[in-house]
Amino acid sequence: MTALRTSASKRQQKARLPAEVTSFVGRRHEVAEVKRRLPISRAVTLTGVGGVGKTRLALRVALDVARDFRGGVWFVELAAVENPDMLAQTVVEALEIRDHSLSSPVEVLTEYLRDKQALMILDNCEHLVHECAVLAEVLLRSAPELRILATSREALGFAGEQTLPVPTLPLPDVDGARVSTESLAKCDAVCLFTERARAVLPSFAVTEDNRDVVVRICRQLDGLPLGIELAAVRLRALSVQQLHERLDDRFRLLTAGSRAVLPRHQTLRALIDWSYALCSEKEQVLWARVSVFAGSLDLEAAEAVCSGDGMAREEILDLVCGLVDKSILIREEHGSQARYRLLEIIRQYGMEKLVATGEAATLRRRHRDYYRALSARARAELFGPSQMAWFARLRLEHANLHTALEHCFDDPSEVAGDLDMAADLLYHWISGYYLGEGRRWLDRGLAADTEPSEARARALWANSWLAIIQADLTSATAMLEESRSIGERLELDPVLAYVALFSGMIAMCEGDAESAITLYQEALAGHRATGDPVGTALALIRLSLAYSFCGDSAAAISLGDECLALADAHGEGWHKAYMMMALGVEVWRQGDAGRATELETKSLTFNRALDDPLGVGVNLEVLAWIAATEKQYQRAARLLGILETVWQAIGAPLSGFGHLSHYHDECMQHTRQALGDSAFDTAYKRGARLTYDEALAYALREDKHVDEQPAEKKASPLTPRETEIADLVAQGLTNREIAASLVISQRTAEGHIEHILSKLGYHSRAQIAVWVGEQARTADDEPPT
Repeated sequence: MTALRTSASKRQQKARLPAEVTSFVGRRHEVAEVKRRLPISRAVTLTGVGGVGKTRLALRVALDVARDFRGGVWFVELAAVENPDMLAQTVVEALEIRDHSLSSPVEVLTEYLRDKQALMILDNCEHLVHECAVLAEVLLRSAPELRILATSREALGFAGEQTLPVPTLPLPDVDGARVSTESLAKCDAVCLFTERARAVLPSFAVTEDNRDVVVRICRQLDGLPLGIELAAVRLRALSVQQLHERLDDRFRLLTAGSRAVLPRHQTLRALIDWSYALCSEKEQVLWARVSVFAGSLDLEAAEAVCSGDGMAREEILDLVCGLVDKSILIREEHGSQARYRLLEIIRQYGMEKLVATGEAATLRRRHRDYYRALSARARAELFGPSQMAWFARLRLEHANLHTALEHCFDDPSEVAGDLDMAADLLYHWISGYYLGEGRRWLDRGLAADTEPSEARARALWANSWLAIIQADLTSATAMLEESRSIGERLELDPVLAYVALFSGMIAMCEGDAESAITLYQEALAGHRATGDPVGTALALIRLSLAYSFCGDSAAAISLGDECLALADAHGEGWHKAYMMMALGVEVWRQGDAGRATELETKSLTFNRALDDPLGVGVNLEVLAWIAATEKQYQRAARLLGILETVWQAIGAPLSGFGHLSHYHDECMQHTRQALGDSAFDTAYKRGARLTYDEALAYALREDKHVDEQPAEKKASPLTPRETEIADLVAQGLTNREIAASLVISQRTAEGHIEHILSKLGYHSRAQIAVWVGEQARTADDEPPT
């Protein structure tokens, strides 16, 4: 990322990393070693037993090096991925790629990462070792500046991978010379125990009286971080001495009296067993039942899925609080809502217990039914004041939605329900990162259940919209024909109205505006008759755009005003934003640039808040056209450069609005003619280099520091020799290779690199590589003399 941040939280948000819920303790050597290896090796895998802290180490390293990766730092959680075929799609979603093309997820990733200097963390790869290895090799071959940091209980085993075993935390030596209590407290294992103990007992400290017991506890736990954390929480009810005695008893039973160092997997298993034993009977039941959730869950989901069979709904809250207190459930805040998640090793333990009780199938069915009902509620409440909340909630629930759909397909008799659920999530697929996944679910359901039914008819027209956005008009046409046939046979008026609507979109894409208007009018009449505000709003938007395209301004404005009034009456925002975009086009055509800018700015503000890149892209298009009309050619060129990046990320320029493309071509031609090739290319490149957030701030005129003219080029602080060595560092050469290339000693090369780091104020070779790239891009921007 380009912007430098001073606080860890801001860097985490910028780098798309999960927030650190607890403090990070120790690991200085391991952090330094990973940071040393990343610039040299393009793939590093952290290996080790469960609970050793691989994920925390990877996140800490990512946070430290985030500013070195202009293309982003991305965290990909793979624990919830049950189907290996979904691996690449999961990575696409984690990277927040809004691809609307027909490319496979692997093709989308390779194209997106091809020229990006990025770091990707693949977390919890052990159950997908082969698949992760294959994907990593493909991505590293196609993206020369990509780095991959993986965590797994075993190496992935692909060419170029470096493995770094993550050890347990260093332990104090109780048999050695006695050290001061202050020095002892700095030992990583003791420090972690102290930090976590203070979280439950703020007055806790390592003292002369308890130091030996604390050391014994840390040694009993073999320095395993998760074990230390699970044990420390017991100090809420036990003294340090009592904790030690109970651990000693449990581990003696485990090893039949042997005092040898315990195998770490046994240590952790015994500790989780103890944590389980310390839970009440109902807390144990809830622990097992919540293991059916993927990712995280909220209280409502826990109450709906886990209650029953001896557990009242009213008891769930207190039981959840109990599991949070015992560090089984981890509490996270998302806006004003609290959610809960299990560490993967804790979830696996819970699932073992659930299977042993014979309840697994029942809980999976409850989970599936809950999320099926949730999807239906989201669809029913889509057109209203809770719309934004639903969009946000479904994104948080995406892993659970995915799991629920998988469970639908496990039972052939539930495929019709799967089709309904996949169609109910239509706006989730469109407005999120999941358009390709949505189409795959619908394709899968349609292939599994071919009986003509209302569910199939609705899934067909829903899938056709996704196909239209992907510019797959052939498939969309075929699906709409079948949907119409079913709708006519079963007399499904809502289905026929949507078929007319999306058929009109296809006609518009093919340049047949007259047929499109006829179909849109049919759709509008049908949606009004059935009282469907969603379909009515969509038909009004599209019909207004079609009339505008044909030059009927009065009809376009009238329909637009009707749509805005409909949205306002329901407290709706998404369709309103698209209607304001469409009205902006018409008002701009009429010559009112000020009003058009106001409409597009309001629409863009909403689309940014929703994180809808398709809406954002169309807004930016119209703002570029307006700027060119107002003779703000530098701004128009910059916006056109931004659009290159936006449309490349989406995979389909003006996706679903192709009839507007001639305005883009005219804007490009007029702006280039007005500025001249050199000035146009300079402004265009500057726009294309902006990050997504910077681009939107520029478009909304929020960034006062982005000047229209290129900044004056600063002289390099490096000598010619240092510049030469910096270039070799950027190419990935080691100190020895640099020395050999320049016929100098390795010590001399190292000295030059130290001088370079000092002059630039950097601390890593990766930062030198970023600086060299920036210098090259600045040189490219200079107009020829």
